[in-house]
Formats: sequence, C-alpha cells, structure tokens
Amino acid sequence: MKPIVVLFFIVLLLSSCGKKATIHITAKNAVTGVPYSGLTYYLVRSTSGGSGEKTKTIATGTLNENGEIVLTERLSRSSTYAVRVEPPGNTCYNKQITFYLGTEDKFECPFEFAECAYLKLNINNVNCQGPSDSMHFRSKQSYTEWQSFSSYRVGCYNYLSPDFFQVPAGWRIYNWVVDRNGVVTNFKDSIFLQPGTNGTITMNY
Repeated sequence: MKPIVVLFFIVLLLSSCGKKATIHITAKNAVTGVPYSGLTYYLVRSTSGGSGEKTKTIATGTLNENGEIVLTERLSRSSTYAVRVEPPGNTCYNKQITFYLGTEDKFECPFEFAECAYLKLNINNVNCQGPSDSMHFRSKQSYTEWQSFSSYRVGCYNYLSPDFFQVPAGWRIYNWVVDRNGVVTNFKDSIFLQPGTNGTITMNY
C-alpha cells in the first residue's frame, strides 16, 4: 500500500475517533456560593443511526469536596455529548439543567442550585384615586434576571395570597410600577428568605 494511502487512512481513523477534551464540572449554591460536594454527575453520549438515537453514559461519579471534577475524555465527532449534575434535595432553582458540549477541547460546566423557600404577596392600593389607577410588578432573585411584568391590577386593588407558594431562597426583589392620573411611579423592595422558611412581601402604593 502506498504511503499516501496509509496516511489517508490514519487521518481518517483519527478524525472518526475525535480528540481528547478536558471537561471541568462545578456545582455551587447560588445564594451562598458554597460548593456542593457529593453530587452525582453524568457525561452522556448520543449517537444517531438507522435505528434511531442511542444514548450511553460514558462517565459518572461524584463531585469532590470542592464541588468539582475534571474529566479527560476522547469525544467522537460523530456523536453529541451532554453533561448533567443531579440536583440536591429541595431545589427550586437551577441555572442550567444540561450543558451540551461543542467542538472545543476545553469545557466549563458551572452548575448552580438554590433551595426552596415560601412566599406570600400582600398588595394594597393605599392611596386609591379611582378606577383608572393601575399597577403591575415583576420579580427576580439576586442571582437571576428579571421575570416578565405581571398583568395590570386596576382600581382600588387589594390582594393577599391565600397560600404560600414556592420560590428560590435568598434575596427576592420586587419592582412595581404605578400609573395614577397619568403620573408613573416606580417602587422597589426586597426580602431575604432562608431555605424552608416563610415570608411576605408587601407592595403598598
């Protein structure tokens, strides 16, 4: 066999086998920044073929005392790969459920979780000027982006949540915007919720 043909097959073989990649997996508490040790991680390979997609866990284990692990794996270019970490108990927030790996040779997979707390809303138009009054509100955690604004609450509106509802623990921030006789006013307040505790945020306007 001619050397050039041999070289071609070697290149083809290496190409199909892919290249070694370093995968750095971390997990921490979004509120405190404390690492989560002992969580189970998975590196899953998906391959498409004539009989459909097949998946296989090619690496699994637990994160170390620093809440991290570094893997070195050879990733085939004919397959796709995903990294997952099993969340801790009582979780109400995760920054990202799955990281999908691309074609790089180094990957950072930072997972963040937050435990659950419980909240009620107490909304009161304490200075009602009539049916044209309106307000709407939005909320966020200190470690998230703003959610969309609520629908408008109009007139002499008063509301207290009948039950506590689940929210992620930590600082929860509310912004409410009031339109009264064409004058628009912004308000903001926040509440810190420990995991598993109850709290009430009051929005007076």
